[in-house]
Amino acid sequence: MRRLRCPDNAAPDELIVRLNLTAMIPPADMVLFATVVREESFTRAALKLGITKQTISERIRHLEERLGVRLLERTTRRLRVTGAGVTYSERCAAIAALIDEANSEVQQGQADPTGLIRVSSPVTYGRHYLTPVISKFLARYPQVQVELVLADRRVHLIEEGLDVAIHIGPLNDSSLVARKLGEGAVRFVASPRFLAKHGTPEARELRSARCIGFSPFETWEAEGVKSRIDPVLIVNDSQLACEAAIAGVGIARVPDILSQEAVRDGRLKVLFGPKPAMLRAIHVVYPSRLNLPNKVRLFVDALATLAEPEPRSVRKRR
Repeated sequence: MRRLRCPDNAAPDELIVRLNLTAMIPPADMVLFATVVREESFTRAALKLGITKQTISERIRHLEERLGVRLLERTTRRLRVTGAGVTYSERCAAIAALIDEANSEVQQGQADPTGLIRVSSPVTYGRHYLTPVISKFLARYPQVQVELVLADRRVHLIEEGLDVAIHIGPLNDSSLVARKLGEGAVRFVASPRFLAKHGTPEARELRSARCIGFSPFETWEAEGVKSRIDPVLIVNDSQLACEAAIAGVGIARVPDILSQEAVRDGRLKVLFGPKPAMLRAIHVVYPSRLNLPNKVRLFVDALATLAEPEPRSVRKRR
């Protein structure tokens, strides 16, 4: 056992401080361990923290060596937290929350945020909701830049270098932090001219009706009846589907934000009663609460405050 020699000019209290600092576990390793336990996976924890699985494995091993206790039992199929690991992870999670809170308080006390925020959104939502939100946000924080990417596809935030994304529908990626913004209603609509020519269909007649869809064969559900439709027109954009319905091409299933104005002025009629065909949850998602830049935190807050579930054209009428 190696002896520790107190320097001749060192006071006893100073020696104690030095020894405590030497033995201290790095807070970053404690946050890392709490993340692994929460995610129940080295892979998901690595994605959330932006490091490799190998790095996580090495740091967990060093952590266990310093503590002198086994925290995790890892097999090819699963990750099991030991009893000591459960207790330790709870303490680590509390410390991680305190660190995050302290960092947030310091960041919020700094000068106005600066830099680029990269945002992804589905085309329809981006066109109708995000322009006024971004306009107000940039007016408040003039040193910030926003790059808005509109895409009707699943995006990969980390791989594509995105800070936040708008997601509509079920959440499939548990590694992301999600904040709900609201819900969007989708309804079946058709033009009066189309209905006068082809009649107003019942739900069970959708299968043989002239429809505007997004794929050669897709399933629609109306009033509890599911129908496999064969569209006469296939498009890749909800705005185009709505415009085609107004033109009398067929029946479309589109978000209220696109059809509301046309329904109000009589260019479209809602089919199958007032109940929406579906309600889709709208979330803003981002990779992690840990080390979230202040500019991104402020932007997420702005989205939650300003993103109203109603199109601009409707608000202008009030």
